[in-house]
Amino acid sequence: MKTGIELIAEERQEQIEKHGRSVEQDVKNNKALQLSAAASVLIHHDIRTPRKRLAIMPTSWDDDICFKMCKKEYKERLIIAGALIAAEIDRIQNTTIYNK
Repeated sequence: MKTGIELIAEERQEQIEKHGRSVEQDVKNNKALQLSAAASVLIHHDIRTPRKRLAIMPTSWDDDICFKMCKKEYKERLIIAGALIAAEIDRIQNTTIYNK
């Protein structure tokens, strides 16, 4: 059985390779802490209805992607949240590099 950190690392790699996310995009498009906000929503909210799902996710994000993340089981949402937190750390560490 894989550990939590292995599952989170796999999810983060999938965000980059399969979904085409990058640190550069996050620096540009997620300046208002959207990554950590989405992670918080996935961890803390019992999201049952589509309207509620979309209302509490970052407004600049694609509704279909938010819907897919929010409808996953709790364990999967935790894994995604962990990967989003890793992405936020990468964004913070690279903010000064890309904003020069």
